[in-house]
Amino acid sequence: MPNTLVECVPNFSEGRDPAKVDAIIEAMKIPGVYLLDREMDADHNRCVITLVGEREAIQEAAIRGVGKAAELIDLTKHQGAHPRMGAADVIPFIPIDGVTIEDCVAMARHVGAEIAKRFQIPVYLYEAAAATPERQNLENIRRGQFEGIRADIATNPARKPDFGEPRVHPTAGATVVGARKFLIAYNVFLNTPDVGIAKKIAKAVRFSTGGLRFVKGAGFLVRGMAQVSMNLTDFEQTPIHRVFEYVKREAQRYGVVPVSSEIVGLIPKKALEQAAEWFLQVENFDSSLILENRLTAVMGGKMAVGGLRAGVEPFIEQLAAPTATPGGGSAAAASGAMAAGLAGMVASMSRGKKAYLQYEPQLSEAIARLSQLREELKSAIDADAESYNAVMKAYKAAKESSDGAAAISDALKQATSVPLAVAEKVVEVAKIATKLKPITSPNMKSDLTTAIALAKAALEGALANVEVNLDSLKDEGFVSETRKRAAVLKR
Repeated sequence: MPNTLVECVPNFSEGRDPAKVDAIIEAMKIPGVYLLDREMDADHNRCVITLVGEREAIQEAAIRGVGKAAELIDLTKHQGAHPRMGAADVIPFIPIDGVTIEDCVAMARHVGAEIAKRFQIPVYLYEAAAATPERQNLENIRRGQFEGIRADIATNPARKPDFGEPRVHPTAGATVVGARKFLIAYNVFLNTPDVGIAKKIAKAVRFSTGGLRFVKGAGFLVRGMAQVSMNLTDFEQTPIHRVFEYVKREAQRYGVVPVSSEIVGLIPKKALEQAAEWFLQVENFDSSLILENRLTAVMGGKMAVGGLRAGVEPFIEQLAAPTATPGGGSAAAASGAMAAGLAGMVASMSRGKKAYLQYEPQLSEAIARLSQLREELKSAIDADAESYNAVMKAYKAAKESSDGAAAISDALKQATSVPLAVAEKVVEVAKIATKLKPITSPNMKSDLTTAIALAKAALEGALANVEVNLDSLKDEGFVSETRKRAAVLKR
């Protein structure tokens, strides 16, 4: 497996001509990038392509896809149910393995700058890459669609792009590039052609108008049926089964029912595991109870026949090896991940038990958040080593480059951001573990004590790595702001 793995899910404004979609995909086929899925929808006149690949390769693939889309798609002739402002409408980058959300932000900015430079297409940054809070939400950027932006991009300061000139490409429009967590595109079909009902349900379910957190929604007429079209931006905190039940309940108010639902693109296995647990009401459910998960863990050495030691020993031996990476930063991230794992285990063991039924909401919330933190901290184990290697690479390259100082500074900032993010996450882990003490089994008190101790050790180690990198940085503003954030965590 590559050292870095990033997902990119470009949305193109073409869902009716397979030949054009084939040509766009062909343009994105470069070494190190793999096609996982393609979805075409004629009613929306849109396709969603799912790619995964190494950091450098997938950036170039996305750029080439935008260029090919600009050649083939003419928005002045485009019609479809889905809002759009560009031939290549949205290009999000999602961290998978060995990459942080901060890495994906840097990737989005690089890709945005290249798109504007190569194709004269204005680019807006959204979600985690947004330069201003107003542009975090895609709807705000895309308001008015291609026609609306074309009309006032040159005169309205709020429409000024992040990259490129303040004028749309005459046929390819503008493109939005960003970084985000994994998103589930989820649609529910109703047994009515009345799109007004779908729009009312979408208004009720989406967060921006008072609905569920991490849900965006709209209503469309698709295949002769009213469709509630949604994006779930954090399925661990607002799971897919909760969204379906909410839509179902709202539909009953109008005398209609869901007849089916669909996933556009791919969905994490964990999201379906959550749905299975909820609908089947399995007691003390854990993903390791699934045969394929257990088999994967055993075959991957995570639960080797030699016992738990066999799973953790390779990492410990890597730490002991006479090499700079993995080092203290990776060890701190691993300690934090173990802390989150322990605390999550305690919450899971208490949830569903009769004595703790009154704490079910708090336990479920803790389990979901700790699971997310555990995954992010596991990713940081490799991310820390990668950031250190990048610093060494920058120092080496500086001997042969005139802008070496800037490259070193950028690498050091990234090497500082990774352990700082670890520190912030483990503080949250410790707080959650502390809150679990009075609402979980006293027989597991020692597990929570161990989790808190691991989190505190991870915090101390992560902050030490932050400080050692700050000592080498000359950007006083960055150093000052980082030290302020670190000081808050020490309290």
